[in-house]
Amino acid sequence: MTTPAGHIKKRLFRNKRLFRNKGALFGLTVILLSVLIAIFAYLIAPDGSPNANRIIVEIGGRKPGYRQLFLPVKKERQAPPVNFFHRLLFGREDQYDYIPINSYQVSGDSVIVQKFIDEGVEERQAYPRAAATTTTFWLGTDKYGRDILSRLLIGVRVSLAVGLVTVLLSLTIGVLLGALAGYFGGRVDEIILWLINVIWSIPTLLLVFAIMLLLGKGFWEVFIAIGLTLWVNVARIVRGQVLAIREREFVEAAKALGYSHSRILFRHILPNIMGPVWVVAASNFASAIVIEAGLSFLGVGVQPPQPSWGLMIKENYNFIITHNPMLALAPGFAIMLLVLAFNLLGNALRDILDVRG
Repeated sequence: MTTPAGHIKKRLFRNKRLFRNKGALFGLTVILLSVLIAIFAYLIAPDGSPNANRIIVEIGGRKPGYRQLFLPVKKERQAPPVNFFHRLLFGREDQYDYIPINSYQVSGDSVIVQKFIDEGVEERQAYPRAAATTTTFWLGTDKYGRDILSRLLIGVRVSLAVGLVTVLLSLTIGVLLGALAGYFGGRVDEIILWLINVIWSIPTLLLVFAIMLLLGKGFWEVFIAIGLTLWVNVARIVRGQVLAIREREFVEAAKALGYSHSRILFRHILPNIMGPVWVVAASNFASAIVIEAGLSFLGVGVQPPQPSWGLMIKENYNFIITHNPMLALAPGFAIMLLVLAFNLLGNALRDILDVRG
């Protein structure tokens, strides 16, 4: 006799409906591509410095496709060498200062440049001889002259990390409390249901603000605060599923065999109700990305110079009504695309696992 958990595995892996669903296939492609970008961000980003924080104020606020001639000048204080894994995780400090120039002329061991100051403004200056290079900023530069494309690529890490931590926290708390409430019922159910209703009644952002006031502002504090607010949906669904399944024959048989409550709950009941939980997990992942972006936009999320899509919108939103809206629209489109991918995946899981009821 096949258990409900066995049916779930068959539907996911043998039926292959997940891969025939165009929405799910699009969502999986975007998610997998985002994961690869997050892993190799510092290797593929044009600006591979830590946090893509190469500030060149002379070229701030440039439009997509902007090209600029630079003279790389070796820094007086050389950054220590780093190994491949350190560069992969944290980037590598620039060995050169990049001086924006309009033109240059080699003279012996020196190079005389027309240093770019602003549109129509330049300054003649001599530097040690070096080869000039031309850089294209495909998505433009922010007001500090940082490459938008590089910060967009590295910002994927924040969005995926906040979603992952939030889902792990919400599943851990939600599944545990929901399972205890549904299985034991009575006083335990009343207390947990009261807690769920209290948390449910508080607006999400207000609750996140309260938790962050307690924990402080920072990278991991944001993730924990969001995770501690999204477990309620998981707990309500798990509670309802456990209530429906705890009277089934296989549960009664396990009790008759003298199995402990923990074994019955975690080895026999929970594996058979995880279908709806995975659907909610995908939804929570998308919600966490949006909440983190909102918090960073308000200035209480990820702090500068850490690249975050919400923070990038905050830093460049004034360009929307001026001459260069793409500086703020690019991270907005990135948020929309990643959230859409997780929602499409969640919808496909809902259809395949047949958990509408």
